[in-house]
Amino acid sequence: MIADRRALLAGAAALAATGAARARPADDLPLTGRFVQGGHALGRTWPRALIFVDGEALTAASATGDFIVGFDRDAPASLQIEARADGRSARRTLDIAPGDFAITRVDGLPPATVTPTDPALLERIAREGALKTEGFASRLDADHFRDGFDWPLAGFRVTSRWGAQRVLNGTPARPHYGIDLAAPQGTVIRAPAAGRVVLAEPDLHFEGGLVLIDHGQGLITAYLHQSRLDVRAGQDVRRGDSVGRVGMRGRATGPHLCWRMKWRNRNMDPSLLVRT
Repeated sequence: MIADRRALLAGAAALAATGAARARPADDLPLTGRFVQGGHALGRTWPRALIFVDGEALTAASATGDFIVGFDRDAPASLQIEARADGRSARRTLDIAPGDFAITRVDGLPPATVTPTDPALLERIAREGALKTEGFASRLDADHFRDGFDWPLAGFRVTSRWGAQRVLNGTPARPHYGIDLAAPQGTVIRAPAAGRVVLAEPDLHFEGGLVLIDHGQGLITAYLHQSRLDVRAGQDVRRGDSVGRVGMRGRATGPHLCWRMKWRNRNMDPSLLVRT
């Protein structure tokens, strides 16, 4: 009799588990965003759920269940996003559209900003590279990205699209992982969303004045070639706060803001997160 009762209870538990799975099937993970190379997916799931991309745990949802996944410039044609929490799971497989990347040529740059050879300069570049690596490794527990971004400049002209293959002084270089926004020297650069400043350096060799802002879960924006910084590392900023001023320091031929975005070392197009 006791054995029969245990069997009935076990059967009831199994039916309950099956019903829960049907209520939230494994392929039911609501996502919005721009499913293209350099784009992103925004989702909401169980609070603090682990988020897997192609089977690798890369981030965790916020206390409200919001999360973001960024797609690299060279992202594959499809990938799977999965949320797991307390024995539950939900997943989606996304088709990622290819990006349209031009080839751009920039001439007249100082040779030391394209093919540096001086040992002392190479040491400086290595030191600055370590600072940038540390900044991009920030993982702020926040979800400031969920309401989208504003443009960091009130007025500008796009002079180089994101993701373009670069040829610098006739030498093939890495793709351009930023979008160049030309504006007059001294134009105010404003934070496009809330976040924490994780790097603020006034005069790096390649970037000139550089600021990195972590918007949560490893989504970090970068602001290059500034002539003046208005923030410091560790400072929290709100949407619209002044970050600095447009300049042409570093590897630049005229005043502009190079705006970049990374999610856990994946290079993204920041313009795709701008609110429409």
